[in-house]
Amino acid sequence: MIKKLASHVKQYTWSAILTPVCCAGEVVMEVLIPLAMAQLIDQGIKGQNMAELVKYGLAMMGLALISLFFGVAAAHLSSHSSSGFGANLRDAMYANVQRFSFSNIDKFSTAGLVTRMTTDVMNIQNTFGMITRMAVRAPLSLVFSLVAAIMISPRLSLIFLGAIIVLSIALSLIIRAASKLFTQVFKKYDDLNASVQENVGAIRVVKAFVREEHETEKFEKASHGVYSLFVKAEKIIALNGPVMNLVVYTVTILLAWFGAHMVVESGGVGLEVGQLSAMFNYVMRILMNLMMLSMIFVNLTMSAAAGKRIVEVLDEEPDLTNPDDPIAEVPDGSIDFENVFFTYHADGNGDDILEDINLHIHSGETIGIIGGTGSGKTSLVNLISRLYDVKSGCVKVGGIDVRRYDMEQLREQVAVVLQKNVLFSGSILDNLRWGKEDATIEECQEVCRMACADEFISRMPDGYESHVEQGGANFSGGQKQRLCIARALLKRPRILILDDSTSAVDTATDAKIRRAFAQVIPGTTKIIIAQRVASVENADRIIVMDDGHIAAFDSHEKLIESCDIYREIYETQTGGSGDFDETDSDHDIEVYDPSKAAAARKPAFPGMPPFPPPRGGKKAFKEVSKV
Repeated sequence: MIKKLASHVKQYTWSAILTPVCCAGEVVMEVLIPLAMAQLIDQGIKGQNMAELVKYGLAMMGLALISLFFGVAAAHLSSHSSSGFGANLRDAMYANVQRFSFSNIDKFSTAGLVTRMTTDVMNIQNTFGMITRMAVRAPLSLVFSLVAAIMISPRLSLIFLGAIIVLSIALSLIIRAASKLFTQVFKKYDDLNASVQENVGAIRVVKAFVREEHETEKFEKASHGVYSLFVKAEKIIALNGPVMNLVVYTVTILLAWFGAHMVVESGGVGLEVGQLSAMFNYVMRILMNLMMLSMIFVNLTMSAAAGKRIVEVLDEEPDLTNPDDPIAEVPDGSIDFENVFFTYHADGNGDDILEDINLHIHSGETIGIIGGTGSGKTSLVNLISRLYDVKSGCVKVGGIDVRRYDMEQLREQVAVVLQKNVLFSGSILDNLRWGKEDATIEECQEVCRMACADEFISRMPDGYESHVEQGGANFSGGQKQRLCIARALLKRPRILILDDSTSAVDTATDAKIRRAFAQVIPGTTKIIIAQRVASVENADRIIVMDDGHIAAFDSHEKLIESCDIYREIYETQTGGSGDFDETDSDHDIEVYDPSKAAAARKPAFPGMPPFPPPRGGKKAFKEVSKV
């Protein structure tokens, strides 16, 4: 893990190396200052020698200035290297996430990835800065101070050694107890971020269902989880202070007692006053550095958990990769499925979503796909652009297995308009140019006319420069769908897949879009997933999906005759157009009866308000369900 993280220091390596060098210089100067002070007291003040007083005074000033220079240089280099290291880690993680296939992304929650790129990287960055400075400064200062103290008085130095042993044992126990709690905090951060992301992303649904209070309680629960763990950990860490004070005061008393005896009994020969003063300085330095080391160990423990989470993302290898000698050119828009089985589980052990799929679609055909929810429609088209790989069998585009193509080139020729329409903050023109970066305004206008998006864009004050809020929040569902279709058309693909992408537009606009496709891009293979039969009935052929299987594949007219599933969908969507003022027993249509209407409005469940009465007086209604 350390080797993996350290490899991302890169261009900041020299800053990282020079930081501890400057820290070492700072520590040496700081350790020499008490020795100079001892000489100033013993030779200058006690000996009443002004020349010695001035000499050691100037020496102390010079040492302080040099120490200041090294300290400022170390701080500058440390901040430069640690900030750069954090930036490199974020860049590397983000770049690797962009290479992930959908199955890779499924392993990490969105909130988890956000936490790893923000909180975890910040912890590693701070720890890196601490390692290059404090982790070098503290042990060096501890060792140099201890050596200087031994040089002054080996006997009194035994007090320091005893204090170091006692304090080390106490601090190790504190660190062990606190580190377990800090490790758990990061998982709570994931829950916290997930709560925020889910709430903000679905704020319209939250407000529509008046669930603000519920969401607030959910967030408070996640926030309290982080709070409670931090409180427990900080309570343990807070013991550092009392333990440190106890040891410092004990050592100070012992040093004063035994040191004073040595000065008095030896008459200043065994230990002088200035030397005793230097020993007091060193005792504070030694013990404070021990406390600093304990905090470094706590941070290292916290960062170890963060580092593991970061390395998990960095080490994750994309499930989908290019072959050794990828094919860059897609010959045509023909599509073949040969004995395809597919599951979303990377290990292949999960239930099959698609089973034994065999298809041949000619280049330039318009293919409709219809079926119930969960029948495998989206899973089927995801295999064409190789968003996932098959479990067995193969998918061919242009007569070539999609696994032999360069993925970027394949996806350039297979444009997909997803069920969930996503727009990015910026202008309408910026969003359209996702399909083609160097597209001219004329090209954008052309595809918008095909997608019937120019109808509402022309009415906007700023036209194609109109602002798009994040996620396209300032556009309706139908407007977003038309913009996404236009964006896909800019790619001029060989295959165009519309995954239920006209569900939010009216039937007249849907028909206009389909006519434009037939007239302007006749050579492009068009695959239209829809819930409405009207959206696909004019397709060359229609695939009927049922529970991961292809129930039928033929034209609209033939499916009406031969496929029960398709006929049932068709009759459900087109039936019931009779006169509701007449009785029709075949369609369960009844003349309006106030007593029956009142019974129908009774609550389905205790405590649930009744349905509102029908409007329009005595008109017949179709009884959809029995309450």
